[in-house]
Amino acid sequence: MRYYLDTNILVFILSNQKDEIDRDVTTLLDDYSNSFLVSSVVIQELLQLYKRGKLKKPDYYTPEDIFFVLDESGYEVVSISKKNFLHYAKMDTADDHNDPNDHMIISQAISDRIPIISSDRKFKLYESQGLQLVFNKR
Repeated sequence: MRYYLDTNILVFILSNQKDEIDRDVTTLLDDYSNSFLVSSVVIQELLQLYKRGKLKKPDYYTPEDIFFVLDESGYEVVSISKKNFLHYAKMDTADDHNDPNDHMIISQAISDRIPIISSDRKFKLYESQGLQLVFNKR
């Protein structure tokens, strides 16, 4: 099965914070029959975290190091498509959720019909709009 990975899950993976990933999500990540996709918006957020020094693992001296790990892990970076943008334009946003990056990540997962793995509780607000969420209980 294919899954999108949200930014927080990738931060846990890249920062070697395996204790932040629950057993059910770990089982999915360890299953070699699954494939994992990363939105280009997630890459943008990762690079912002890198620039602000928020990635804690000392092995990431350059953005290229981050891409090396993503490539080595077999994670496929997926660009935003016209279909994703059109869904984003019509998607209802939750009242208490003002993060446009999250909205685009959610819209991409919904319009591509691919579940997303995330620890973000606000993502649950979009399940009624078709988001298939695998929630990481931290």
